[in-house]
Amino acid sequence: MTGTEVFLLAMALVLGAPYLLWRLGRTESIAPLVVIQILSGVALGPGVLGAWQPEVFALMFGPRVIQSIDGMAIWAVTLFVWIAGLELDLRQVWHAKQENFTAAALLLIVPLAFGSLAAAGLLQWSGWKGDAAEDWQFVLGIGMSCAVTALPILMLFMQKLGILRTPLGQRVLRYSSLDDIAIWAVLALILMEWNRLGLQLLFLLAFAVASFFMRRLIVRVPEGDRWYLALIWLPLCAFGADASGLHFMVGAFLAGVVLDAAWFNEARVDAVRENILLILMPVFFLSTGLRTHWQSDSLAVIVVAVVLLLAAISGKLIGARMAGRLLGWQPSEASVIGWLLQSKALIMIIFANVLADRQLISSNTFASLLFMAVGSTMLTMPCVSAILRGRRAAAQSIPHR
Repeated sequence: MTGTEVFLLAMALVLGAPYLLWRLGRTESIAPLVVIQILSGVALGPGVLGAWQPEVFALMFGPRVIQSIDGMAIWAVTLFVWIAGLELDLRQVWHAKQENFTAAALLLIVPLAFGSLAAAGLLQWSGWKGDAAEDWQFVLGIGMSCAVTALPILMLFMQKLGILRTPLGQRVLRYSSLDDIAIWAVLALILMEWNRLGLQLLFLLAFAVASFFMRRLIVRVPEGDRWYLALIWLPLCAFGADASGLHFMVGAFLAGVVLDAAWFNEARVDAVRENILLILMPVFFLSTGLRTHWQSDSLAVIVVAVVLLLAAISGKLIGARMAGRLLGWQPSEASVIGWLLQSKALIMIIFANVLADRQLISSNTFASLLFMAVGSTMLTMPCVSAILRGRRAAAQSIPHR
């Protein structure tokens, strides 16, 4: 078969297999399609298919196919991160800043501390820290991985639960939005190469100046033209960030944050995000799966994944309870917020990809983080649904006067 034929067969497999498993297995209440896509990417990678059928793996994913997949994956995740940045509405956050900043801080700091402690423990064994990492970069990177919330998937979950447009759902989005900003800022700090600090500061200065003019230009053109300008702006920002020593995803996120979502048709933004998830992100999951392998036995990888999952979930739940005590939330309300915000999914996988690209984590750690993200995402819907049912039952049992 030619390289083109192999690539098209690989695409049919990447898009078809997860959908069939999801639809025929009726996994929506436990594992949404995005989780099945992630697991399918891992199954097609060297850790599973490559170990089980190395000849098939070598045929399906030769150098030309991998090069094509990697190019599509880069553009897919660049667009996805840009949309995530675009959807942050900082003005809403500012209206109730005391509550928002208090809740967001506790929901970020507590799981960050728990994850950092787990990472510090991993430093006692070889094979977990990346070759290019300083101890503080590894500890902070793993800690922040435990604090990440998958904002786009969070919106999807809350829509399915029927709470996206409720006051509770909007509060959760504000807390997650603030934490998103902190997470990407910390990632930029982790990636700082002190010998290239001047170049990185120059990029940030140039970006600030360019953003000033971009914001004034984009509001002066029709809405249809704004999309073209934004799609030119996006790769330029991503290129500048990557060339300066930061990661291209940092630039993509910044490119979205400095633009206002109100400048773009909301329905079209939703459609773009859904089409990216439908058409392009499965290729990113495959690209992620192709780098998911481990050098030690798989039991150690799973054990570390469980430890990190416990750190992430307990950190979010305890942080939510602490915020609830300060802000007067009901215990069940705090539990809903904690369980929703512990969902990792795409954003943590993107975050882990950045750490792996910079060789700050090993392949073993990357695999553990990937499994942790899948586990946290699969737990979200069942746990939140059970708590919401309990809240509704309790509300109905209160006698009306």
